Amino acid sequence: MVHYKLSYFPIRFAGEVPRQILAYAGQKFEDNRIQQADWPALKPSTPFGQLPVLEVDGRPLGQSHAISRFLARQFGINGRCPWEEAQVNAIADQFKDYLSDIRPYNLVKMGFAQGDADKLYTETFLPNFKKHYEFFTRFLKASGAGFLIGDSLTWVDILIAQHTSDLLSDSGSVFATKDSIFDEFPELKAHQKKIHAIPNLKKWIETRPVTPF
Repeated sequence: MVHYKLSYFPIRFAGEVPRQILAYAGQKFEDNRIQQADWPALKPSTPFGQLPVLEVDGRPLGQSHAISRFLARQFGINGRCPWEEAQVNAIADQFKDYLSDIRPYNLVKMGFAQGDADKLYTETFLPNFKKHYEFFTRFLKASGAGFLIGDSLTWVDILIAQHTSDLLSDSGSVFATKDSIFDEFPELKAHQKKIHAIPNLKKWIETRPVTPF
């Protein structure tokens, strides 16, 4: 039996989608949550000096999206044909652009940088949120099946649904904002509920450690 070990900090953020893919698949894995004090000693042993890292029978793989793509292919949620797989990858790459665009806001909200969070929300987060959620809504509407690509779950459904959840005011996340930002995007709010109602994902979300992000 293959042994999966996912190492990340004791937060959701970049490690959560790989965790949810494994949970969705019903795959047992070692959820290795590294404390900040232990990280400097471990950092040189990682592929790129960063986390998350997935070890598959001891072989390490870095970069969160590479990990997610690998696991999604292993467990059949990477798209049902090469075209769907390419579309899934396109959404994932666009999501990385979105995170890059809102990074100044995220760093302040997580306490890793100083700044005016309210100003960054208005000037940086909100316009980029609207721009990218318009993109994601187009894909959701085009599929017509409640998923972003095709007529079944892919890992970008997990990716976007988790981010939506983090933004909703009842999520307990430091990123939680007013539900009213989803007034323009009711389809994606419904999408989050649909994805998080999938039994294995629902169980994971209800039992995972509670963290602020």
